[in-house]
Amino acid sequence: MSNKLKLLSTKVNNGTMTRREFMGKAAALGVTAAVASTMLADAAYAAGAVKGGTFKLGVGGGESTNSQDPATWASDAPLAGGYIWGETLVYPTAAGLDAKVAESWEGSADAKTWRFKVRQGITFSNGAAVTADDVLATMKRHSNDDSKSGALGIMKSIESMRTDGDVFELTLAIGNADLPYLMADYHLIIQPNGGFDDPTAAIGTGLYTLETDEPGVRMTFKKNPNHWAADEMGHYDDVELIILNDATARTAALQSGQVDSINRVEPKIAKLLGRAPNIEVKTTSGRGHYVFIAHVDTAPFDNNELRLALKHAMNRQEMVDKILQGFGSVGNDMPINESYPLFDKAIPQRTFDLEKAAMHYKASGHDGSPIILRTADGAFPGAVDAAALFQQSCQAAGIPLEIKREPNDGYWSEVWNVQPYCASYWGGRPVQDQMYSTAYLSTADWNDTRWKRPEFDAMLLEARAELDEGKRKEIYSKMGRMLNEEGGVMVPMFNDFVDGVSSEIQGWETNPSGPQMYWHSFAKTWKA
Repeated sequence: MSNKLKLLSTKVNNGTMTRREFMGKAAALGVTAAVASTMLADAAYAAGAVKGGTFKLGVGGGESTNSQDPATWASDAPLAGGYIWGETLVYPTAAGLDAKVAESWEGSADAKTWRFKVRQGITFSNGAAVTADDVLATMKRHSNDDSKSGALGIMKSIESMRTDGDVFELTLAIGNADLPYLMADYHLIIQPNGGFDDPTAAIGTGLYTLETDEPGVRMTFKKNPNHWAADEMGHYDDVELIILNDATARTAALQSGQVDSINRVEPKIAKLLGRAPNIEVKTTSGRGHYVFIAHVDTAPFDNNELRLALKHAMNRQEMVDKILQGFGSVGNDMPINESYPLFDKAIPQRTFDLEKAAMHYKASGHDGSPIILRTADGAFPGAVDAAALFQQSCQAAGIPLEIKREPNDGYWSEVWNVQPYCASYWGGRPVQDQMYSTAYLSTADWNDTRWKRPEFDAMLLEARAELDEGKRKEIYSKMGRMLNEEGGVMVPMFNDFVDGVSSEIQGWETNPSGPQMYWHSFAKTWKA
C-alpha cells in the first residue's frame, strides 16, 4: 500500500462504518482485525439460525422484459433477484457500509484516490477466481456510454482506474469522501470480465446461483456452498422469487402460505394484514419516495410556471393520509428528506395552495389542452388512487390534468423515462451525492426529468470535494432549493417500506435503503 495514501475508511464496529465515522477517520484499523470483527459479528448473528428449507419471496415490480444484466435494472424484481446471485464491492446497511467483494477500502487525504482490496479466496458461481481485473472490467462496462447503465451518472466522476495486484484503484478528478457509498450502487454487481462477455449470464459471487429465470414470472436459486460467508448467511437451501404485480394477489399468496414474504404491502390494508394470524407487517422509514416526473425539455413541462402550478395543486398531506395511511411523510419536490445526514430542515415546505396553483397556471399561458399524467398500479402502491386525488385538486385550480392508466407489463420500459409525465418511485440512495448523481446530474442516463443545469452540476462537484460537513450541507441546501423551485420532479410523499412476513421467518432486520431488508431477507433470515 502506498505510503502517500492516508486512510479515510475501513470497516469498524462489527464490519460497518457510519457516515460520521467515515468522514472523521484519519487512520486505519488493521485489515486483519477488521475482517475478524466482521466474521465474529456474522457468526454471532447466525448462531441461532436454523439451516435448510426454501424461502419464497413474492415481489411486485416485474416485467416480461426484465433482464439479468445489472446495467438495466430499473424495478424491484430484477434488483431483488440480482442481489441473490451477485454482490457489489460494498453494501449499504442501517449502520453505514459493509464489506462484500471488497474486504477493505481506503482513500487519500484529499479523497481523490481510492483503493479497494478484493476479498481473497472468493470465486464466481462458475468456479473462476474473482480478481481485481474483474472489478476493473465491471466498472469500465458501467462507465461506457454504450451500456446505458443506471450507474453511468455516478461513474462519470472517475478520471482513471487501474489494478495493483489484488487492489482495484480509482482516481477522481475531484475528491469525494462519499465515493465508497457510490460503489454500493446495485447496478455495480461484480461479474467475470465485468459482464462484457455475457452481461445476462447471472454469474456472480452471491449466496445462491440462478437455476430458473422466467422473466415476469419467477426465478429460482440454489445455495452456493462455495460462498465466502456460506456458514454465516444464506441459511435456506433454495430461494424462489415469484412475480406478483397485483397487490391483491400478492397479499393473498402471503395469507395462504404460498410465499413467506412480500414487498409493497398496500398501506390501506397494512394494519388489517398485521392482525391476521401468523403474519407480521414490517415497516421501515427511509429514503424511498413516490414521484410524478415531468420532462423539463418537453412541452408543456418546459414551462416552469406550469410546473409550479402542478406542484402547488398537490395536496401532499391528503396523499399521506389516504394513500399511505400514515406510513410515510410529506414530500417537498426534492428527493432528499431528513433520513439523509446532511438534510437542511430550514428549506421551506411547499404548501397546498389552490390560489397559487391557479395563479401560476394562468402565468404559464397554457392553452387549456389536457395535461396527460400516465400511471399504473405497478408505478407505486396506490399510484392510480394518488393520481386521481391529484386530478381532483388540479381541477379545483382550473388545471386540466388527465389521467391515462397504463398496463403494468412494459411500464418501466415503455412509459418511465420515455413519456413526458408519469408516476414513478425511487428507493433513494445512502447519500445525497449518489441520489443526485444517479438522477439529476446532466449526464446521468437515469435523469428521468431531463434536468440539465450547469450550475447544479457545478454545485454537485463542489460538494464532492468539500470535506467540511457544514460547508457541504450548505451546498446541498442550495441544490435542494433549486430542484424544489425549478425541477421537474414532484414529490408528494416519502413512503415507508412496508413488507409482509410470515411469523415463521426469524432474524429480520431493518434497512432504510429499501424493502425486504434492502433485498437481503433471503440472506439473513431463517425459518423457525
